[in-house]
Amino acid sequence: MEIIDRLLSSSLEKDIVKPFVHILFGARQTGKTTLLNALLPAPSLHYNLADPEERTRLLADPGLFRRECEALPKKDKAHLVLVDEAQFVPLVFDAVQVLYDSDKTRWRFILCGSSARKLRKTGVNLLPGRCILHRLYPLTLMERPPAHTRTVASDFILIPFVHRPSLRSTFPAADIEERMAYGELPGIALLEEEDRKAILRSFVAVHLEEEIRRESLVRDWGAFVNFLRLAASESGQIVNYTAISRDVGLSQPTVKSYYQLLEDMFMGFHVPAYSKSPRKNLLSTPRFFFFDMGIRHAASGIIPDINVVRAEPGKYFEQWVGTEIWKRLQYRGDGQLHHFRTKDGAEVDFVVEFGQDIIPIEVKWKVNPTLRDVPNLVSFVKENHQAKAGYVICRCPRPARLSDSIVSLPWQYL
Repeated sequence: MEIIDRLLSSSLEKDIVKPFVHILFGARQTGKTTLLNALLPAPSLHYNLADPEERTRLLADPGLFRRECEALPKKDKAHLVLVDEAQFVPLVFDAVQVLYDSDKTRWRFILCGSSARKLRKTGVNLLPGRCILHRLYPLTLMERPPAHTRTVASDFILIPFVHRPSLRSTFPAADIEERMAYGELPGIALLEEEDRKAILRSFVAVHLEEEIRRESLVRDWGAFVNFLRLAASESGQIVNYTAISRDVGLSQPTVKSYYQLLEDMFMGFHVPAYSKSPRKNLLSTPRFFFFDMGIRHAASGIIPDINVVRAEPGKYFEQWVGTEIWKRLQYRGDGQLHHFRTKDGAEVDFVVEFGQDIIPIEVKWKVNPTLRDVPNLVSFVKENHQAKAGYVICRCPRPARLSDSIVSLPWQYL
């Protein structure tokens, strides 16, 4: 099977030859192993620490990894050593540091993982000054083009890539309802519809079983499952720790730690409140989003399906847009994503901050939005001089200027 190109491919291919340790993080099923296998078809050593036998072998003898690397014969070209799911044996990071410091040219280490929880909790050395950190996310619009639409000129894209890569291949095109229903995981995008539902439902159970229960990351498994379902159902909303704590019977500190656990496992992200507005009555509580719409549905107990999103399209459309913007900003490496809401209920869905410039964004499941649909966006632009224009992301066929400062954009133009 031909490997489909990813946004990270070209930069990772260039970076990986540099004499540093490379760490690739990303949630399960984002395609880390597939990408590395394409770039490193024949590493000198390959450890898959998701394999219980391999993991136990290294845990039983902490010095074994180092000795096996040292057994590789010296040669002119560096030996590639690939470690999948490196977080399961944190001592590997210390061994890599010892080996790297002893000879920076003999080995080229590539470590990848789907969770930073155990590394953070155990204070693992993430090789400061020695490593380049890479992150892989679910598919973006560039990797999986829109269906039934004309080509979008890069000059019109609202949040362009700093260095727009040239992809040699892309995933099958998809319309917005398909994306909202099944998400953007690469493996899911290549499956038939019925298989997508089954795999997404099993992903949550299997992933949590392996990543959380095995590592004893929660004390009360039943309470965590209830928290997960509620957190997924509330994805995209302002987090109400008090209400969630009451509903699942857990303390607020425990609820906050569970949200942090989801972030550490790359299953979600917080969007902080925008605090630089001249208004004084601002809410400061963040919103929380699951990293993928298909996983969000499965975690909330919903069978992913087109009809599910058609019942509340505006709600899911806003979440999809927020996730797409977040992924784009992560790949750019600059810019911050915020939300804006006052205590009296005025809100703007998203505020993207680039240095001194800000881009306020409203999301509407409409084909022809008007200024009457976005009064808070109009007010925000008037009150915040850093905002040169406000944007309405919608389903309009082409960009349209609604006023001197408000523009409607098709979702394909993100």
